[in-house]
Amino acid sequence: MISEFVAQFAKLIATYPDDIKVLSKESDEITEIILYANQADIGKLIGKEGKMIGAIKTVISGCKAKDGVSYRINVEPN
Repeated sequence: MISEFVAQFAKLIATYPDDIKVLSKESDEITEIILYANQADIGKLIGKEGKMIGAIKTVISGCKAKDGVSYRINVEPN
């Protein structure tokens, strides 16, 4: 559910939405969400001073309060 949200949100921001891919790796303590994007879109997804990715992290932290799972998100080029 969280991975789908991140993918849909990233596609709205990206210039190349077809290049957006999300991979989720789960472990006992943390779920890592890796957001793959076109090199041209990485700056947009991170935002000025990290504000855009920070906003995504804030929304995800609300899910942590609900289900008790910690999430980490990384943006990487395709």
